[in-house]
Amino acid sequence: MKVEIWSDFMCPFCYIGKRRFENALALFPNKDQVEVVYRSFELDPDASYEPGVSMDELLASKYGMSIEQARAANANVTQQAASVGLTYHMDRIIPANSFDAHRLVHFASQHGKMKEMTERLFYAHFTEGGNLQDRSLLADLAAEVGLSREEADAVLDGDAYSSEVRADEAAAHQLGIRGVPFFVLGGKYGVSGAQPLEVFTDALEKAYREAHPLVMVNEKDAGICADGSCDLPGSTK
Repeated sequence: MKVEIWSDFMCPFCYIGKRRFENALALFPNKDQVEVVYRSFELDPDASYEPGVSMDELLASKYGMSIEQARAANANVTQQAASVGLTYHMDRIIPANSFDAHRLVHFASQHGKMKEMTERLFYAHFTEGGNLQDRSLLADLAAEVGLSREEADAVLDGDAYSSEVRADEAAAHQLGIRGVPFFVLGGKYGVSGAQPLEVFTDALEKAYREAHPLVMVNEKDAGICADGSCDLPGSTK
């Protein structure tokens, strides 16, 4: 069964949702049969790195709130992140354009490192305060997860994997996805947002049952317990 996750590295709830889903998957009995694929999504394709702009200021400007309200909102997000073992330093976060980071994930996917690259990019942004628009940093992060820094440099210096990013975004548009994180399980079940673990657990079970329906290989015979099984009271053979 395939699980596709649309997310953006600039989105604090995407990292939280990612971890909550992973915690649910770790408890899922058939987790070894689940393929997780990360899809690209840009909340603001026109975003650019602006030195000196804090997350509090960015949030206040975007939603028309005061700095105090923005600071309280970011503190709440930090607490939610901590509840799943993530450390957010909102005062260090650098708002930037995430397009190159998404391209890097597609490059990593070609070398079997999509999961590692995705995790490293989220950690760099929310915990370390790295500038994900800095191509030199991105190449360093690629090397950290076992990819060739030289190849990553070449990818970032050109436009490789741009079409893959755009294809993910087009697919999101077709599905009606307007916000992230967004999870599609088995091509049928959708989960929007960083939901509690129980929501992901339920979705995994439903999607898996849909993908692996029970098929009977014998017909039941007439008569009470005639086929070697006992039914619940009131059931019919």
